Amino acid sequence: MSVPILSMVFMALAALFCFAMPILLLIYYRKKGADILPFFIGCAVFVIFALILESLMHQLVLKVLPVGKTILGNTLLYALYGGLAAGIFEETGRFLAFKTVLKKKLGNDSNALMYGAGHGGIEAILIVGLTYIGNIVISMLINAGQTDLLMVTATGEVAEQVQAVFDSLITTAPWTYLLAIVERAVAITTHICLSVLVWFAAKKSGKFRLFPLAILLHAALDGLTVILAARLPLWGVEGCLVVMAVLLVLLACSVWRRNAEM
Repeated sequence: MSVPILSMVFMALAALFCFAMPILLLIYYRKKGADILPFFIGCAVFVIFALILESLMHQLVLKVLPVGKTILGNTLLYALYGGLAAGIFEETGRFLAFKTVLKKKLGNDSNALMYGAGHGGIEAILIVGLTYIGNIVISMLINAGQTDLLMVTATGEVAEQVQAVFDSLITTAPWTYLLAIVERAVAITTHICLSVLVWFAAKKSGKFRLFPLAILLHAALDGLTVILAARLPLWGVEGCLVVMAVLLVLLACSVWRRNAEM
């Protein structure tokens, strides 16, 4: 058995998108007058609040505390927990960034968009881009009959996980990898929209309610993704996410028109 060449081609295209889109957004928003700093602050906040702090909480709640088994065994509970965790950590990170290191940049509302591009962009690179590059390398080893190189030091549960990766790459339909482009486009769009909401919550005291709203919307999007994934095919999930992203764009545009300094 081997990994279809088309699968590797589509993974390469998805990885290219994940690396190129953040760079293109950085260039575009810079030309529109945004500062560069918010982009990299967005990258840093995602790494600190999502990959480090949120992950540490997941390790505690899901693997150490007794309630972890209950959450993992119930799709609705897992969706609620995961959605709220992502919403609270990432939107709090945004709010704190806007109130501290980006406080002097609040006069330029375009920086909200630049921040969102960095936050969503680094997520695309780390979660999908690098993963797919690794998958392409593994696929090439599978097709060359050199999987022993990856299994030399793998034993027990680790060996089973590695074999599961092999099986997934071999059996997954090639076209599904293209859905990663849709999924990441939706995710980056979502992060930009949520950044707009939190930006004005941080900038204008009378708009603080937009901050908890952003948390709830983030939680709802992530939670619904988990629930839909358990009930719909992958293309159906992505279709629903596109619809939700469009609604969020309309909301963000409305907030922007009412509050942005032209």
